[in-house]
Amino acid sequence: MAEFWLISAPGDKTCQQTFDKLNNATAKNNVLSTNYKFSLPDLKVGTLDTLVGLSDDLGKLDIYCESITKKVAGYLGEVLDDQRDKLQENLIANGVDLNTYLTRFQWDLAKYPIKQSLRNITEIISKQVSQIEADLRVKSTAYNNLKGSLQNLERKATGNLITRYLGDIVKKEHFVLDSEYLVTLLVVVQKSFLHDWKGKYESLTDMIVPRSSNTIYEDEENCLCTVTMFRRVEDEFRQKCRENKFVVRDFTYNADELEAGKNEIKKLDADKKKQFGPLVKWLKVNFGECFTAWVHTKALRVFVESVLRYGLPVNFQAMLLLPQKKNHRRLREELNRLYEHLDNTAMAGMDAGNVEIPGLMGMGVDYYPYVFYKIDLELVDSTAMRR
Repeated sequence: MAEFWLISAPGDKTCQQTFDKLNNATAKNNVLSTNYKFSLPDLKVGTLDTLVGLSDDLGKLDIYCESITKKVAGYLGEVLDDQRDKLQENLIANGVDLNTYLTRFQWDLAKYPIKQSLRNITEIISKQVSQIEADLRVKSTAYNNLKGSLQNLERKATGNLITRYLGDIVKKEHFVLDSEYLVTLLVVVQKSFLHDWKGKYESLTDMIVPRSSNTIYEDEENCLCTVTMFRRVEDEFRQKCRENKFVVRDFTYNADELEAGKNEIKKLDADKKKQFGPLVKWLKVNFGECFTAWVHTKALRVFVESVLRYGLPVNFQAMLLLPQKKNHRRLREELNRLYEHLDNTAMAGMDAGNVEIPGLMGMGVDYYPYVFYKIDLELVDSTAMRR
């Protein structure tokens, strides 16, 4: 995904001239960037003190909105699971892909009324994203618990014979049932010890039913064997098995419980499938909500910072740049040359981009002679998308 640069510069005679100057500068010696006007509405300016305070608050809100946007996108990738390759096509905002939304940005007057103060709009965005974060926490916890329970049961159904669920292996005829005196046990025997088991099991204790052991299942390492004995020697038999490295499974045959176990997996799987569709839809919708809130926060930052930098009356042009690959450094140098007259101190005796201006910029944001914010649309780790 692309990295965009959102900048602003003072208006010349007209803001169109400001945009034309940028286009001319970035078109020299090959095109350094593709440029777009970034439309801002007539927002209420307020007082200088309010703007200074908002500059810091918007910096924090910017980071918060970006983090929640990434969190929603990342969780959507988790939920899609084996359809993760379709994640990017599901990351849309206002019905279009992210690049299109950004390059054709229009302020959402219905969600963020410009008659409200900048502080109120900031609070609207903050509450909106906070609610999405809270809802995500509830929904992800419920779905993860369901998914975890299902995976746990599936793991037990396919794991090693020492730990796996046995309900899909054993049958009624493997057991002596409803006997007051006899009991059938299930014993896991390593294949390398199977010959030893057959030679020993009848003599491990008294009261073992002769020739009662049968191998009813085996995996790569172990065999599952039955053995029937009198109940009174069961504890002693278990002890002798431990001494000989035979593992007696704690298992009591109960047809109703076994059926319930099988039904539990089916039920959890059905519940997971039932929740999948609505959850994906919710994540897609609220990713778009988060992303648009984040971009509106960027728009507020550009407006506030531009007024603080360039003064009143409001006269600046916000512009969105898509740098060409491998031309970031040359583009930065061209922008510095184009706008160095705006603030010579930013260029004097130091590398542009390494200055932090307390109060105005804050949050460790790079400082240049022009207002600058980066918008990186790489919202999901590319390695995670390939898993």
